[in-house]
Amino acid sequence: MPPHGNVTFLLLFSVVFVLWRICHGGKILVVPAEGSHWVNMDILIKALHSRGHSVDVIRTNKSWYIKDDSLHYKTITVPVTEAFNHEFVNPILKRMIAIGRGGSSLLSFANLQVEISNAIINVHRIMCKMATDMFEDKDLMNILKEREYDLVLIDPAWGAGIMLAHALKLPLVYNVRWITGAEGHLVVAPSPLSHIPITGSRLSDKMTFIERVKNLMFFVIWKAQDVFLIDPQYQAVCDKFFGPEVRYSDLLKGADLWLMRVDFVFEFPRPTMPNVVYMGGFQCKPAEPLPEHLEEFVQSSGEHGVIIMSMGTFVSELPADMTNEMAAAFARLPQKVIWRHTGDRPASLGNNTLLVDWMPQNDLLGHPKMKLFVAHGGTNSVQEALYHGVPVVGLPLFFDQYDNLLRLKERGGAKILSIATVDKDDNFLKAIQEVLNEPSYRMNMQRLSRLHRDTPMKPMDTALFWIEFVMRHKGAAHLRTESYRLPWYSYHSVDVVLFLAGAVLLVLCTIFLLIRCLYTTMCKHKAKRD
Repeated sequence: MPPHGNVTFLLLFSVVFVLWRICHGGKILVVPAEGSHWVNMDILIKALHSRGHSVDVIRTNKSWYIKDDSLHYKTITVPVTEAFNHEFVNPILKRMIAIGRGGSSLLSFANLQVEISNAIINVHRIMCKMATDMFEDKDLMNILKEREYDLVLIDPAWGAGIMLAHALKLPLVYNVRWITGAEGHLVVAPSPLSHIPITGSRLSDKMTFIERVKNLMFFVIWKAQDVFLIDPQYQAVCDKFFGPEVRYSDLLKGADLWLMRVDFVFEFPRPTMPNVVYMGGFQCKPAEPLPEHLEEFVQSSGEHGVIIMSMGTFVSELPADMTNEMAAAFARLPQKVIWRHTGDRPASLGNNTLLVDWMPQNDLLGHPKMKLFVAHGGTNSVQEALYHGVPVVGLPLFFDQYDNLLRLKERGGAKILSIATVDKDDNFLKAIQEVLNEPSYRMNMQRLSRLHRDTPMKPMDTALFWIEFVMRHKGAAHLRTESYRLPWYSYHSVDVVLFLAGAVLLVLCTIFLLIRCLYTTMCKHKAKRD
């Protein structure tokens, strides 16, 4: 065959292959969460699209991160009057930072918990209103049913997608770390409080007696918040559209597959379930070349290397007095610094520090000159640091950030600073110098990186396999435990223990009464003989 014939054949083969993939691809409905949660969901959607699947994404008309036009998904927009976006988030973040800077007193802790609870309650109120609007829109629901999706992929940090999957009678897959109100494992797997720390407790899996008391208290706080403040909001929607016999808590626990955004290089060892699949670090990948201006800046660092700082998706700037202290600390270092910061330029900013609105974080972390990552402790950032083996100075602000950083600290790869003390007594500078100058931090993170990468399948391939598994088999009921349908007293066998205790007590009482009757009879016979 002549050369041009080979080219033609290859082109025809490629077209046929692509068409075959598209024809055999599935239809997936995605109900994501916003912010950093969308960042990792978007990566998963791109991978699904590349394998020939058709993806529709439900968003609101006030969406923060989810764009209306994309090459790898189509959007279904739900009109709302209120949404989780920067207008909702920014005032809450400012209040939380102000409370956190007030110190670690009991009053500060109580104020922070109240602020967090109020924020969570309002988020779920918004989600319930969105779900109500969807279910009342008959045209929308008919369109969703007519498209005959193969499954619903959601982030269960918000509950609207859980109820939508039930309404459409479709298999449900979670891209999950958090469910509505807690860490996902708490509702899907046995979680002994003796060694499973509750998020917010700032405890590891090695607890003293007092720490176990503290852990139990945090569990009670979480459970009370879920039972009295969160679950009733979603249950009211279920009652209205599905009837009171459908329990939201059962829908939440009844997903076919839980794609968990952690692995056991990062997470503390714990019990799990067969329908929980671990894909920690699925969003991580080898570094790509940096933009020219960043590469020049990085190379100018010489033998000292580079530090990057980012406070994540939600926080682009900190209070001015704090940023001035941080800038002054950076200015005293020999390293070059790339800082994601969108506020006013700090007056004490040194010539070694470059402020940017955005940075290719994964590519910078994978650069050979990268020495240190100053981070807030979000799951995505922590996983990327672990993947690339870069030690971390953590500055947690709220939610799960301290707990994420604690998992690195316990493994010797991070140092954590409190927001209340970060700008006092050169604490920020001292922490950076300690991590830079003590080789064990880098050695430990590189060891964790080797462990994380040493797997038979890449985390993304694992996630894609199991999503397609659910599509092929119309669910994964054989992996799903039915324990969530049991009342608490049956799950913990309280009723069985009470029954057996009652039976033993009955036998003992019968024996006692027989002995007493026998003794009384014998005494009577003896008295007659006398």
